Amino acid sequence: MSHFEKEYLSIIIQQFSHFKQRAELGIEQLSEDELHWKPSEESNSIAIIMKHLSGNMHSRWVDFLSTDGEKSYRNRDSEFIDDYQPKEKLMQNWEEGWNLLFSTLENLKENDLLRTVTLRGQPLSVIQAIETEVAHISYHLGQILYIGKQLKDKEWVILSIPKNVSENGIRKSIHIKR
Repeated sequence: MSHFEKEYLSIIIQQFSHFKQRAELGIEQLSEDELHWKPSEESNSIAIIMKHLSGNMHSRWVDFLSTDGEKSYRNRDSEFIDDYQPKEKLMQNWEEGWNLLFSTLENLKENDLLRTVTLRGQPLSVIQAIETEVAHISYHLGQILYIGKQLKDKEWVILSIPKNVSENGIRKSIHIKR
């Protein structure tokens, strides 16, 4: 594998690890009831977002190079129904989805990045498919953390640079190793 491909995959794996860790640090701060809370009938709870992301990863990353990323067995609409799974079950499905993503990325070969895959019948390069997932997961990560912060208010443990410390030159960053 050339230096570029190795560097790209390393950066992507680190970024996904960062997303996963941030989400889990937020989820850990919440009770089971809080995971299922939603601000309105049309909104998603954190449990629903977790269920959706897990369903997405189970679809996208199984046979990634050889089958469409939208699998026929996926029932996307059911991902947006809160069936009130316990936190343990939510976390188990969540972990399985992430394991599929990481396993796929870690097993990509040099020429795979420029291969074409399909998503909902549309051709994409592997790089495009990965970047689509980066955008999708980061979008939902923001939702998870926003909802969590709204629920916990002042009890929420900030996962980045807390307010009123950046002017003092204090920088807190979370480095993630996989």
